[in-house]
Amino acid sequence: MEKVKEIKAAVAAIIAVLTALWGWLGWAVLLFLGSMALDYLTGSWAAIAAGEWSSARARTGLRGKLGEIVALLVAALCDIAVKVVLQSAAAPLLGTLDWRNYISMLVCAWYIFTEFGSIIENAGRLGAPIPEWLKKGIKALKGKVDEAAETAIEKDNK
Repeated sequence: MEKVKEIKAAVAAIIAVLTALWGWLGWAVLLFLGSMALDYLTGSWAAIAAGEWSSARARTGLRGKLGEIVALLVAALCDIAVKVVLQSAAAPLLGTLDWRNYISMLVCAWYIFTEFGSIIENAGRLGAPIPEWLKKGIKALKGKVDEAAETAIEKDNK
């Protein structure tokens, strides 16, 4: 029993250190990468089960995943650019602003819910019964991310 407590404490310490190092965005990116991998695997399994798997379609899927990673990297570069501008040129005018990784987090969340939707579709193609409310919930969450981004853009344009 004491060994279990030590293992739990060690895991909690590792999670705390990683959160301190990379913050919540790091966990979101990890979730995004994991959901991408799960989507690719379930999509491949569903295609194999249906007798539709082809290496050309698999490569197309991987190119799409690469595109998602590139888009997230561009979002991260946008966050860095905004932070540099706010902390240098605009700092005397605007005072000290704390720019967190808003663009990256929104893009990452949008892709996570996109992947979740695809995973659910793949699970259905594999024969799993999927509750309709789960499909609607994932779509609604993705919509909320879109709304948050649109609201931020509208506020900046005023």
